Amino acid sequence: MFGCFTTERHDELRAAVRAFAEAEVLPRVPEWEQTRSVDVELIRRAARRGWMGVTLGARYGGMGAGHLAKTIVIEELARVCGAMGASAQASLIPTGMIDHFGSEEQKARWLPAICRGECLPTIAVTEAASGSHIAGAKGAARKRSGGWVLRAEKVHVGNSHVADLHCVVVRTGAKGELSAFLVESARAGVSVRPHVPAMGLNGFSFGTVVLDDVWVPDENLLGAVGEGEDAADSSSVLYGRANLAAVSLGVHRATVEETLAFAEERERYGRPLSRLSTAEQRLGQMLANLDAAGTLAYAAADMLDRGVACDGTLMAAKLMGYELGVESARLAMEVHAAAGASMAGPMERFFRDAQLIFSPAGTSDVQRLRLARLARGATARGQWSQRFAVGPAPSVVPV
Repeated sequence: MFGCFTTERHDELRAAVRAFAEAEVLPRVPEWEQTRSVDVELIRRAARRGWMGVTLGARYGGMGAGHLAKTIVIEELARVCGAMGASAQASLIPTGMIDHFGSEEQKARWLPAICRGECLPTIAVTEAASGSHIAGAKGAARKRSGGWVLRAEKVHVGNSHVADLHCVVVRTGAKGELSAFLVESARAGVSVRPHVPAMGLNGFSFGTVVLDDVWVPDENLLGAVGEGEDAADSSSVLYGRANLAAVSLGVHRATVEETLAFAEERERYGRPLSRLSTAEQRLGQMLANLDAAGTLAYAAADMLDRGVACDGTLMAAKLMGYELGVESARLAMEVHAAAGASMAGPMERFFRDAQLIFSPAGTSDVQRLRLARLARGATARGQWSQRFAVGPAPSVVPV
């Protein structure tokens, strides 16, 4: 399974995450599908396994295992439940944001708690009127009394109803530059709109966080004034793209495994469905799609771990992970026919979940746009993977 990228210790990590997912997450999936509720305790139980600190160093209590290990964690959770994979990746994005832009004091305060699973962060950037256009955000902060007062309404915030800490990007100063702030969810003026279920990823909350004149001290400014767009964009590229590729990959793998098993068990014309050429064509394409998406996702994470410039590969991994995953979901439904639409089996859940990877960390159009601009050298700041290169990942991956 993409063994050219992984080590024996990666395989041990995969086995540990898979065992947790199958024993503790899978039995809860039917309830989530029926109630569309968010299981806060189970999400925190996963966080207490230390997986939110998979990319963080030992000085903060992290695993120091790198982005490839992170991909494996998210993929294995998403293979059993797309919502759980989505929850893990949603808190890993702001973890990278704090690691890259936080002061030593901020890192010492928040990163150990994240590694222990005691703090689940979110990245709160998107607004209803601006979408993926970070620079279009209208939420603002004004300077006051040794700190800042924030007023904003952030939408599609992953883990909105679970989070302890929000990484918020708003406008500051007379020039209206974007700046980032760490805002504790318990602060006065912070509220979350009621959870609204979506068409898929049942069990995952991605709702609206409202900041109504929320005061935070100066030490909660993340990075310097005016670095908010950089903080959000770099985290989206380096963590968001790879994370969403991993969620797609997990759902994609589950789709293929389920369809292969169904085609072997179901008979048509006196033989297994998998022996009919029409089904074989679809199964073969699904396997090719999975291999292509997985190879790209693993290659991107491996390049990031090795300190190789790979912004474009990360974007391509998200783009093709979603596009190929959705194509395989459609082919799987064709193999299942009417049986695929039944809620008695998981196929209709996989089909719905696959669609929900389109928007987070940028739609397919956003990825294509950024790839084209990168190719012609139109990215003024260079590649984030070069700026935040950490060099080769450790050869030993703690489980």
